[in-house]
Amino acid sequence: MSTSFSRVLVAFLLGWLVAGCSSLPGKVERTESQAVANTADTRLAKSFAPALKAHPDKSGIRALPAAEDAFAARILLARHADRSLDLQYYIWRNDTTGKLMWQALWDAAERGVRVRVLLDDANTSGLDPMLAALDAHPNIEIRLFNPFANRRLRAADFAFDFSRVNRRMHNKSFTADNQATIVGGRNIGDEYFGANMELGFQDLDVVAVGPVVSEVSNAFDLFWNSPSAYPAASLLAAPGPDARAGLQASWEQVQRDPEAQRYIEAVRRTPLVREIDEGRVTLDWTTAHVIHDSPAKVLEPTDRSDLQMMPLLVAAFGQPKRELDLVSPYFVPGQDGTKSLVTLAGSGIKVRVLTNSLAATDVSAVHAGYSKYRKQLLEGGVRVYELKPGDAVPPPDKARDEGGSGGLPGSGSRGSSAASLHAKTFGVDRERIFVGSFNLDPRSARLNTEMGVIIDSPQLSGQLSGQLDTVIPNKAFEVRMQPDGRGIEWIDRSPQGETRYTTEPGAGALKRSWIDLLEILPIEWLL
Repeated sequence: MSTSFSRVLVAFLLGWLVAGCSSLPGKVERTESQAVANTADTRLAKSFAPALKAHPDKSGIRALPAAEDAFAARILLARHADRSLDLQYYIWRNDTTGKLMWQALWDAAERGVRVRVLLDDANTSGLDPMLAALDAHPNIEIRLFNPFANRRLRAADFAFDFSRVNRRMHNKSFTADNQATIVGGRNIGDEYFGANMELGFQDLDVVAVGPVVSEVSNAFDLFWNSPSAYPAASLLAAPGPDARAGLQASWEQVQRDPEAQRYIEAVRRTPLVREIDEGRVTLDWTTAHVIHDSPAKVLEPTDRSDLQMMPLLVAAFGQPKRELDLVSPYFVPGQDGTKSLVTLAGSGIKVRVLTNSLAATDVSAVHAGYSKYRKQLLEGGVRVYELKPGDAVPPPDKARDEGGSGGLPGSGSRGSSAASLHAKTFGVDRERIFVGSFNLDPRSARLNTEMGVIIDSPQLSGQLSGQLDTVIPNKAFEVRMQPDGRGIEWIDRSPQGETRYTTEPGAGALKRSWIDLLEILPIEWLL
């Protein structure tokens, strides 16, 4: 080994050790704040007041399965906010839609709107200068949840503080003036809003007004004021003198980009924008309640069920009497979950699961965690569907003709060459439905914090079940036991007829072998 190489290696190791010794600031000044309560005179409050008066004690709900509608709804809330905007997200990409969203928040702050943004710190690598510049605005405050002590060498935190940084805030909400909110599965980024032609997620949010909005605000305040939420200024270097100009230049560049212009024009033409322009927005008026984890979940032992939302979800849904429909992109039921689903199916309950196929998933390890329970589920009478990669995001007009405006995503974007399911929604007896961030996997159950809304809605729940009845069998592989009962087969239905596969369709031998290896590794608790 050469002397120069030895010196470089020693320097690297010393740097690693020094970084590993970095720690979060011990004393952090957190100014506690709550959602703005007195917003009855805002534009949003006045616009919804007649409908709220006509539906006392009810919340108005509208599903947002279409990607451009989901983006438009957020932009419209930001533009119409008068007092406050409270946002909580796991991922915020520095891409076209991410920058457009930041610009909308900045414009609101310039009008005097108080903007609070709580970001999980797992996906902010490289964004510190931008976040510091945004946080420097007098009306914008950014907090980072469960942050990394090492801002540049984050691997050191995984090496020296893994049990903490492995747990993340997966919650997603967008609330304007404590009058309207959006909750669901989407993060902020092009792949979630139909602006990425190479990768697209089928997803689902709901926009809500009425009493449920205060519940979302209360959940936001709980996380915002928690010990794990660090003011950005306590972690990030102060922005330079040209930081504001840099932000503005970045946003102007996006506005000039031809592809961004095409996307913005597509958003302007969405049905939701058209309905708002014409004053005919329809909502489903019903009861709805928020359920969420405690922010303390990321710091306490993983077996603290009193800090977890899974028991709340089970209690809120109650015992299914006829049907249980589960849509989860990352589906790892485990032994206990598999046993529970098989028991339900054995008692005569129709149990159906929609998840990603191996060809559609963006996390192969999760598919390995699911696939080892697949045969047991099928033998127990659970009906399983795996979304096809090619048909994952149909054209908007076609999807709406097939019921895409309902509870399942399917009317999403302008198309994607690598589309994947990302929605997390569960329906019971065509009466109640959950929409939120919670996946049916160990990570959501035990490691990450999650949230969502339980909606008593035969309309939305019925649409979810209806799509599983009619649309999904053509958009997904139906997985079932082979006639001789020895193996599994995948049925691909298309206008040309049915095709049967006896190995994972759309996946090569190397990928299938990789899944076989992952299945035997003891990593399920991480998935």
